[in-house]
Amino acid sequence: MTTAIYTLTSQLHDEAAVDAVTQEFLGGLGIEYQLMGGDFRDYGGHDLELIYVRTGGTEGIFKNELPRMLRQSKQPFYLLTSGKSNSLAASMEILSYLRQQGLKGEILHGSNEYIKGRITTLQQVGKAMRALNGCRLGVIGEPSDWLIASQAKHRTIEDMLGIEIVNIDMDELLMLIDRIPNDIESDLLEKAPNEDIRQSLTGAERIYEALKLIVEGYDLQGFTIRCFDLLTAVKNTGCVALAKFNAQGIVASCEGDVPTMVSMKIAQAVTGKSGFQANPARINPETGEMLFAHCTIPFDMVESYELDTHFESGIGVGIRGFMKPGPVTIFKVSGGLGRHFAEEGILVENQGNPDLCRTQQVIQLNDKDAAKYFLTKPIGNHHIIMQGNYKAVLDEIL
Repeated sequence: MTTAIYTLTSQLHDEAAVDAVTQEFLGGLGIEYQLMGGDFRDYGGHDLELIYVRTGGTEGIFKNELPRMLRQSKQPFYLLTSGKSNSLAASMEILSYLRQQGLKGEILHGSNEYIKGRITTLQQVGKAMRALNGCRLGVIGEPSDWLIASQAKHRTIEDMLGIEIVNIDMDELLMLIDRIPNDIESDLLEKAPNEDIRQSLTGAERIYEALKLIVEGYDLQGFTIRCFDLLTAVKNTGCVALAKFNAQGIVASCEGDVPTMVSMKIAQAVTGKSGFQANPARINPETGEMLFAHCTIPFDMVESYELDTHFESGIGVGIRGFMKPGPVTIFKVSGGLGRHFAEEGILVENQGNPDLCRTQQVIQLNDKDAAKYFLTKPIGNHHIIMQGNYKAVLDEIL
């Protein structure tokens, strides 16, 4: 993670005195950084760029450098100031000018602890945005018919996050599945509880191998699949394949749900880890306790797991995963990125009710009133569950 600090300094001020203030101020923040000086030629090449307004009288210097910075970066402008030598006043004039131009920015000013906290959050945001830029995510088949509120604006997603959405015909996947040998052996056979599951694992592995060809052929960093079509076409499910791909760092979501796939990719970019796609199954709006469930979960998120059938159909292979209790973040973006939900909570326990999708998690929201979002203004049904606390970073990104 790289943070570059560029400087703006008026020639009217004593250079030695300004350098002394710079050393004291930046040293007190306790962050790692590269000091770039007043040379903006490399601006845009780091996870985070800060513009340290060291003195007043620097507004014109910034205005002259602005066209170069706009060509080289799309990130907001973060103006760092110590408050000495009229630096805060200059920063306010610069930020006002940016807003007049329809550009985003923020002045980082206050105690060392406050500034360090903001920089830490912005470093995580910058790293995530660079990870997202240039990603290719596939949509295999159309979104499932019941996802009537889960459409996505592909151009907006590309413009804002740099993610390219690639449409892939479902027939291409089915053709590839048909070419995979019937005698392929699964590495999960020892987890099979009965002969039916053992037999179904061969079909599940064929789906995985075919999807691997799709991922490699289209150079994808993730995909979503209209997985319920597999139930009728090949009498199996994609649950095992999706659990494997996510554990390998290839984002894989269910039901052709593009907003959920994008949410999962953002979650991965922020945390460096997998996310669990699930539906809220039960909600207590008075206590903020919720039960989430789905028939697959990334293998790298669980301490243990069991194999079962897919819940709705009773065929194929589903996964009942048991994740370690502890802090979690629930997250979702809308298809046009105009709305998002991020809330932290605690995974209280895993359940195994027979009348729900196989992986089931009871989560207590930290803010119990946040449960009302799901009953009054939800962003579709699927949400991403992430291990750890990431609300602040997710809110900043969006």
